[in-house]
Amino acid sequence: MTTSMNRRTFVKGSLAASAMAALAACGKKGSTGAAASGEATGGTLNYYINNPVAIDPYDLEEDQGMQVGYQLFDALTTYDFDKGELIGLAAESWDVNDAADEFTFHLVKGAKFHDGTTVTSKSFKQGWERIVSPKTSETHASGIGYHLAMVQGYSELSVGDATELTGVTCPDDDTLVVKLVQSYADFPFVCMHPALSPVPDCAMDDFDTFFFAPVGNGPFKMDGKWEDGQQINIVRFDDYSYGDPAIIDGVHFNIQKDVQTAYTEFQAGNLDMASVPTTQLKDAISQYGESEDGSTVTPGHQVLTGAELSVYYLMLNVADETLKDVDVRKAISLAINRQAICDTVFEGTREPAGGIVPPGIAGYVENSWEFSKYDPDAAKALLDAKYPANADGMRGINVALTYNLDGDHKAVMEMVMADLKAIGINATSNTAEWSSIVTNTYPNADFQIGRLGWIADYPIMDNFLYPLFATGADNNYGKYSNPAVDNAINEARAIADDKEREAKYQEIDKTIAADMPVVPLFYYKHQMVGSSRVKYLHIDPQKLIMMDKVELEA
Repeated sequence: MTTSMNRRTFVKGSLAASAMAALAACGKKGSTGAAASGEATGGTLNYYINNPVAIDPYDLEEDQGMQVGYQLFDALTTYDFDKGELIGLAAESWDVNDAADEFTFHLVKGAKFHDGTTVTSKSFKQGWERIVSPKTSETHASGIGYHLAMVQGYSELSVGDATELTGVTCPDDDTLVVKLVQSYADFPFVCMHPALSPVPDCAMDDFDTFFFAPVGNGPFKMDGKWEDGQQINIVRFDDYSYGDPAIIDGVHFNIQKDVQTAYTEFQAGNLDMASVPTTQLKDAISQYGESEDGSTVTPGHQVLTGAELSVYYLMLNVADETLKDVDVRKAISLAINRQAICDTVFEGTREPAGGIVPPGIAGYVENSWEFSKYDPDAAKALLDAKYPANADGMRGINVALTYNLDGDHKAVMEMVMADLKAIGINATSNTAEWSSIVTNTYPNADFQIGRLGWIADYPIMDNFLYPLFATGADNNYGKYSNPAVDNAINEARAIADDKEREAKYQEIDKTIAADMPVVPLFYYKHQMVGSSRVKYLHIDPQKLIMMDKVELEA
């Protein structure tokens, strides 16, 4: 999943629970952190977001729209970060065959959509087909159908040669059977993504109406429609089927153009939750107090700085003549002082990345990538034989860094360029609007080095290794290809035992690290603040909030 700045390429991800077992639903999604008091009721949370790409499951591809969609829709499964396990949500349990290529989900019976109609297995099937079919909308293409790429019939439906996902069947209203084209023991993790939520029949009748005022099965329902660039209002759904009704009355999503504007509104008392500009984070902590666990807002402990399942990295075009040389790629990585970037640009609120997989993902190994560290002497040694330095210390190696100027990217890239110059590599800037970069520059591989970020779609190693490094994968913009990696990922997906599968992914991670197709720079952390009105609010490592559990002062 991408962030608001990165769109589809920021942030995707998993802690593996046994896919071979049938798991019971717990009646709530995500993690709640420390127990809420249960005393406060009612009120409306005023929450800042940028203008989203979509709030309809049809195109939930970035974190701003995802926050809204997460409140409106419930998928089959959810991840409990407190317990460290995948649990049921709209599905009360599921079974998987021995080959891990067929999954049978048993739905919560009698669950209701916001329009009063019943959630059935057909609701999931049509929701999934809706995000894959190119015929769903003539004006807005979905960017998230790839989540279902392993389902039988995806290839045909995605190009318009079929009208259904043949691998998804509905034996009865409460049973959904999914047949995959290959083994994938972690598939129930994919099913936690809000994009794979069910949709009622009205979604199939009028795309534009549903897109701006979607009807879901989650704890909140729309109050009016999304006013593009202005606001989105949601209110409690009293007939919520998968847990208790929300504590608060609703949420007012206040759409602002940027973080600074939103923070100014927060300081004026007009918002209850906002992002904090990096340069003001220390002052915010001093004024509002830091969250005790980094992820939970309580009075006097209102600034969130906890870890996220996300990584900021440089993507290297391995087909480029200069970057074909693995020693050049390794030297670039060794030249960059990640700690200095974290300390200087982010005032210590980021953590240097020792690999592409962030902490919090099962299988994470600290500093797993040998060359993802700062060692300029080693970088020079790698280059000396083939690219000797001239009298000015330069080696005739020229690279261009592609990035957008929003946020802190310019400051990060300037430090990267200075570090590269220090080892004799001449680096220049190639800046553009982010929308142009992600729609034209990256898909066409028209770059040498490009900055990207990635946050877990679902918290598994596969969600970092497959989309970024599998041959031909949508987000593998650097055109990296290693048949050994491709084969090993397919083998890992078929392993039923969690620990064995985790160990296999760790081996794959080492193989990729040796090829150095990207340069991990740092792991993200939350950077948000709540107002004194917020009695309790918890954000999980995927930046999602269970707003039905939020408590506000009366």
